[in-house]
Amino acid sequence: MNVNPNIAEVAKLVTDPSRAAILTALLDDRFYTATELAGYAGIKQQTASFHLSKLLDAEMLTCRKQGRHRYYRLKNGKIAQSLETLLNIAPPAEIRSFRQSAEDRAVRKARTCYDHLAGSLGVTLAERLVEMGVLKEEETVFTVTEAGEVFLKELGIDVGEVKKKRRSFCHKCLDWSERRHHIAGALGSALLDAFIRIGWIERRPRTRAVAVTPAGAKELYRLFHISIEKN
Repeated sequence: MNVNPNIAEVAKLVTDPSRAAILTALLDDRFYTATELAGYAGIKQQTASFHLSKLLDAEMLTCRKQGRHRYYRLKNGKIAQSLETLLNIAPPAEIRSFRQSAEDRAVRKARTCYDHLAGSLGVTLAERLVEMGVLKEEETVFTVTEAGEVFLKELGIDVGEVKKKRRSFCHKCLDWSERRHHIAGALGSALLDAFIRIGWIERRPRTRAVAVTPAGAKELYRLFHISIEKN
């Protein structure tokens, strides 16, 4: 008798192309309506609502009602991490238009991975922080050094407060486009929030890709020697 969790049930949910597209869209940790997700997946709103109901029943999503609208988001970071793992073994999408090509470049350059920074920028940032002695790299996690706590404080990040959050503090997340690790967990989230707050990075509508501002490009080079190429 098999008493293990039923992987097949989860597989059925994520192998449907429309549901896979919806889940991928939700990897930026924002709330979306069924209409918005339908547009992202290229399906009718009624069809999207059907798929969203399935994902809610499987406890992969959370739903918030505001006025006449319902907004959907991934239930938690563990769901996002599992989806990112699948992206690491998935074949690349077939590029069929200039618009798709531009979006692919933008996502690979800098994007959100649930609530933290990913893509080339996220991976390079992690490597620079290790080189600078802000972080120490271990097998599955990053740890913050004493000098690192001081450095992060200057960015408005209180490491002591971040550690109090009821979640992983700073674990490695394998980046599907770079095949190297970026910073996840509470510290990864705090870094992304700080970069957005101080105006270095801006979220873009209807995409996981993020834009580095001119001020952000200047400061990222000054502090981390990260060069931001213009698209």
